[in-house]
Amino acid sequence: MRKPPRALGLVLASTLAFSLLFVDAAMAQGPQASIAKSRGPNIVVLFMDDGGYGDLGCYGHPTIRTPNLDRMAAEGMRFTQFYSASGACTASRYALLTGRLPVRSGFAWVLNPRSKRGLHPKEVTIAEGLKSKGYATAVFGKWHLGHQRKYLPLQHGFDEYYGLPYSNDMLPPRSPPMPLIENNEVVKTNPDQTLLTQAYTEHAIDFITRHKEGPFFLYLPYAMPHIPLHPGKAFAGRSTRGTYGDVIEEIDWSVGLILDTLRKQGLSQKTLVLFTSDNGPWIIKGKRGGSSGLLRDGKGSTWEGGMREPAIAWWPGTVPAGQVEQRVACTIDVLPTAFELAGVDLPTDRSLDGESLVSVLRGNRPGAAHRPFFYYGPGNRLHAVRKGPWKLHIKTSSQTRKKYFDGKLPLLFQLDEDPSEKYDLADKEPEVVQELTELLEQHRKQVVAEGNYFKPGTIK
Repeated sequence: MRKPPRALGLVLASTLAFSLLFVDAAMAQGPQASIAKSRGPNIVVLFMDDGGYGDLGCYGHPTIRTPNLDRMAAEGMRFTQFYSASGACTASRYALLTGRLPVRSGFAWVLNPRSKRGLHPKEVTIAEGLKSKGYATAVFGKWHLGHQRKYLPLQHGFDEYYGLPYSNDMLPPRSPPMPLIENNEVVKTNPDQTLLTQAYTEHAIDFITRHKEGPFFLYLPYAMPHIPLHPGKAFAGRSTRGTYGDVIEEIDWSVGLILDTLRKQGLSQKTLVLFTSDNGPWIIKGKRGGSSGLLRDGKGSTWEGGMREPAIAWWPGTVPAGQVEQRVACTIDVLPTAFELAGVDLPTDRSLDGESLVSVLRGNRPGAAHRPFFYYGPGNRLHAVRKGPWKLHIKTSSQTRKKYFDGKLPLLFQLDEDPSEKYDLADKEPEVVQELTELLEQHRKQVVAEGNYFKPGTIK
């Protein structure tokens, strides 16, 4: 593993990865249920910001070096059809932590320093559920679910917090001074962003070390590769891909440090690490943004490039090494997965949109999943649905302002054969269009009827 200069300290880190540390398979069996209840899995979530499907070596990037993530994929499971629940920052984080589609949040797709709302107190987060089983919980990085005290992490099940309350580009003069928050207090304003990945990683490794006896939940949402790009000094100017590549390579290095810490602490076989991103790359930023690979469009859209993400699961001894998983999965599946492994009951007083991936992660080969996946675009408006290989767009948008297919709607794609969404089959498959249109309408009615905690319908 590449080592940084001593001046950077023991730990540097930079990106978003998503790690889940889970209980041994044996602990979930029959008579062991009481043990699993008192000592569940450790869970770590590492989450990139604006990382693209094509930004990693193991996903085909020709020049960005990601040896640690490549090794992680070789030793674990690489998903090829894993989605974020949104093409934007705030909405995707809500979905990850609650297991619910972002339309249910009751607040904007992207919050800003003047937003009045945030994560409602009645929402149940992964941290709250795991804390009920005795977990130590922490988040180090970008929160973006409300900057007012009542919406910060410590009010949503986390014991510790260190990071920025929203995106790293929300800076003066258009915004107030950027606060760096520790727990509930501002400790600095307008921090040096070249040190963010280092600081987040140091906090993460210290947390793992202090809680090595477990159980613990660690959520590490990196500030980048969201623009502005600020790689640490050890990585600046190193990548042939330019500054964007520097940031991704520092993130890779950070992931390597975290995995090495788990190995050294004897936690690797009790740990599932799942690395992913909040949404697709910011392609309108040119070379400062990332790559969607073979997928159409990027951040801010419901095209595949806006929401299909790289995702790697690592859990030596449980997750099969070298497995490429084609099953459709999503960030909304993280909460039910973690709750099942930790023995936490799912809430029954609200809609949950995710499903547990425990069987998939253990290498079982269940039949193809045909649950629908709904794509929400700007303003949390319903844009598309996928069921099986079929994806129907009833609304599209792009930050590029391109009118793909001359603005024609609806559009139908067979994603197993056409992941780049090049060949519209709507006119050739009217029965599929009709089925998916009815599915969209049923879903829309349910969402409207239930409402949200800020504006309740049937939900209270």
